[in-house]
Amino acid sequence: MDDYRTRLIAAKARVKEVEAEDLDTDAVTLIDVREPYELAIGRLPGALSLPMSQFGARIREVAPGPDTPIVLYCAVGERSAVAAAALEDAGYTNVASLAGGIKRWMGLGMMTESDNRLTGPDRHRYARHIALPQVGVEGQRRLLDAKVLIVGAGGLGSPAALYLGAAGIGTIGLVDDDVVELSNLQRQILHGTTDEGTPKAASGAHRILEINPHIEVNPHEARLSAENALAILSGYDIIVDGTDNFATRYLINDASLHVGVPVVHGSVFRFEGQVAVFHPNETACYRCVFPAPPPPNLAPSCAEAGVFGVLPGVIGTMQATEVLKLILGIGEPLLGKLLTYDALSQTTHTVRLERNADCASCGLGTPPPLREEAQYC
Repeated sequence: MDDYRTRLIAAKARVKEVEAEDLDTDAVTLIDVREPYELAIGRLPGALSLPMSQFGARIREVAPGPDTPIVLYCAVGERSAVAAAALEDAGYTNVASLAGGIKRWMGLGMMTESDNRLTGPDRHRYARHIALPQVGVEGQRRLLDAKVLIVGAGGLGSPAALYLGAAGIGTIGLVDDDVVELSNLQRQILHGTTDEGTPKAASGAHRILEINPHIEVNPHEARLSAENALAILSGYDIIVDGTDNFATRYLINDASLHVGVPVVHGSVFRFEGQVAVFHPNETACYRCVFPAPPPPNLAPSCAEAGVFGVLPGVIGTMQATEVLKLILGIGEPLLGKLLTYDALSQTTHTVRLERNADCASCGLGTPPPLREEAQYC
């Protein structure tokens, strides 16, 4: 007899079982011990999802006291009995298992909750997210409901778009008026050799949907301008600035103040990169930190200065990380902070950014009319 079967027989002999008809879901801490991919059929009202593999790390989050009344359930009442026995061994004194599990509960016609936004395949696709207590089903639902605009489908936009699409951001906008060139492929991993000559917005949208066909991707084959910026940015929750020139960075900054949407900024130069989060009326804006673009002789283009191929991958992934943190409300986003990264030394440094009361963009109370700076890298 295998070890699990032995533990199951012993658990069934000692653990209290509660019949579905006698369970008061409001009077106990109800814990579903099934795996995330099993939740598609529904769950008991008010139940918390805590797979058995996570008991040791998370049980005290949901049941801090050893005398907390707990009822565990699974599909048919076997794993929940084993889990209940483990909790008793850990010192919990008021634990029970639901007889027959959720299948018997449903067989009696009793009410269950379901998440229509997450289908069975979705739960399997996002199972590693759902397993995280900081994300879970509710967090994944937020990601699916979110709308993120990525300006620039190049070195920075490539990793950001791929990871945000894979994470399940429900709507992704991709703005770029350029076409794929052979020299892009050293760092712009959103595109391939066969995409040469294809508009980057279209190529990028196709690649994102290859990774996750269940989200919406809106390609904008246009240069962001003072005339179209507000129309394009409106309706999105977060903007990812993956551009490579100061003119568009200032335009994104000023437009974000008009629409009230945070910007996750990234930039790269040779072996160094920067990431920051600018939130209208809450933090410094981009123009607070950089009031005016540097002169052309101090701002060479990527073609002139070069860029380490993996560097945009690091910075763009950091930008995607900040987007997910903002949507989920977890961790410490780089709100009002600037993180710098040196690829040669593998070091980072973070500084706090202060708002400038005299800022030409955010210091006036109302954002100024949109205008475009001289266009150079």
